[in-house]
Amino acid sequence: MTVNRSAIALGSNLGDSLAILQGAIAALERHPDVTVLRSSSIYQTAPVGPPQPDYFNACALLASSLAPESLLQLLLAIEGQFGRVRRERWGARRLDLDLLLVEDQQLQTPSLELPHPRMWERAFVMVPLAEIAPDWRHPQSGQTIAEICATLPADGIHRLPDAQICLQASSGGL
Repeated sequence: MTVNRSAIALGSNLGDSLAILQGAIAALERHPDVTVLRSSSIYQTAPVGPPQPDYFNACALLASSLAPESLLQLLLAIEGQFGRVRRERWGARRLDLDLLLVEDQQLQTPSLELPHPRMWERAFVMVPLAEIAPDWRHPQSGQTIAEICATLPADGIHRLPDAQICLQASSGGL
């Protein structure tokens, strides 16, 4: 069984967003093939797209024996558990989970592109990711997450003091 390190982004701007982000991490921790290794602080960020409330964003590092497509399906299922309804692109949502990276894999299928194609230009993803994985390298450019993050404007991104997703002591899993 191969275990891969993965990075995901979490976001929410409807409902009790802090509790929703915590619940999403707890759902991942309960899965037998996933271990949550680390999570970032939570950041309040300005939305991209139509007028809507600010987002709460975070990133997490996972270890998983699931293939990338299966991990994506798990993320989509967890979104559904929290009432995610896809109505409009970049619209408000209770929970958004994006698979950003799986090791140094490059993949393009109808449902999944790795690395995530727009993460490199989005400070609301890169700032929390740089907090927990600054040395992870872009599979194509070779730049680190920290190097890429340093080139992005971080206007409208504010770390919430004392707000971090709490991890369980051990999720067993792998």
